[in-house]
Amino acid sequence: MKFVDEAFIEVYAGDGGNGVASFRREKFIPRGGPDGGDGGRGGSIYLVADRNINTLVDYRFLRIFRAKRGENGRGSDQYGRGSDDVVLRVPVGTVVSDADTGEPLADLAQHEARAMMAKGGRGGWGNLHYKSSTNRAPRQCQPGEKGEARRLHLELKVLADVGLLGMPNAGKSTLIRAVSAAQPKVADYPFTTLAPSLGVVRVDMDKSFVMADIPGLIEGAAEGAGLGHQFLRHLQRTRLLLHIVDLAPFDPGADPVREARAIVEELRRYDEALYRKPRWLVLNKIDMIEEEEREARIADFVQAFGWTEPVYAVSALTGNGCAALVQAISYWLDEHPAEALLLEPEEDGTPVVLTPMPIDVHTSAPQSSSKLKQGEST
Repeated sequence: MKFVDEAFIEVYAGDGGNGVASFRREKFIPRGGPDGGDGGRGGSIYLVADRNINTLVDYRFLRIFRAKRGENGRGSDQYGRGSDDVVLRVPVGTVVSDADTGEPLADLAQHEARAMMAKGGRGGWGNLHYKSSTNRAPRQCQPGEKGEARRLHLELKVLADVGLLGMPNAGKSTLIRAVSAAQPKVADYPFTTLAPSLGVVRVDMDKSFVMADIPGLIEGAAEGAGLGHQFLRHLQRTRLLLHIVDLAPFDPGADPVREARAIVEELRRYDEALYRKPRWLVLNKIDMIEEEEREARIADFVQAFGWTEPVYAVSALTGNGCAALVQAISYWLDEHPAEALLLEPEEDGTPVVLTPMPIDVHTSAPQSSSKLKQGEST
């Protein structure tokens, strides 16, 4: 698959240049004094979010990035040249953490958000800094500082307002095709969707929202069955989940209620915070049920499943009920603006809500649009 949503890379900032101990020596100037310059600053390494990049495939094989070291100082008050920074461009929605400790470092959720991942070393002082009235011929100087080095874990979490959840062949891809311009693959066999896809759902001329479709879950995904939990991370940023249920499965032995409960259990086992997100039940493929039987079939399912949240019956293939569902979603999103991230609850069960504060992140545009800016990669 070309879609890559996880990568491990190593970044090495440049060392600072060494300061130098030097003295001015010119004809007719017997006591020229110290003139050793400082070393240059080593290059730092930054990650920058770019909305024109969709995956982390660029970092699947090229994994080590190094910035150049600063130049050493020279005599005649000459400072060493600082090295240029290395800028690595990643998709919007990339979460960065330390691969060794697991510490979260940055959340690049906006276009041109910028985070320093490894700081270049400071250049060492030359003996020019050590002169004084009592030390007129200083011979000491400083070596440059070492640049930082880190192993980073890059994890892409797509940005969407609504996420689709359900078994393979429940009709998730058909639904996103029906309400948006996205064109995911649709076929009559399981796991036709192998990578997440996004669709912009246009409600009216000036209102829209983003819907995310991920590969289907099956019972036992926590143990690696099917595609496992590989893509559930892409639902963690959504505000609303739509649980799509195939109300008319081809297999006569299939039980929609048992399958729906299995999906809910897999969601709980993967992430409690994701399980607690608002979730609506969408009963799909009602076009395959006789019209006089639909209400009874829907009522029987809701009663057996024990669902009290909103329930919508639609046919993604014919579009029946999709307009009402889109309008309801749009209204709900207007009433529930984007919330802060929900973290692990306290010991007494109280949920902790914090706004993520990535380190050294700002949204100033970089000078170059290339993935590597005047740096070296090996």
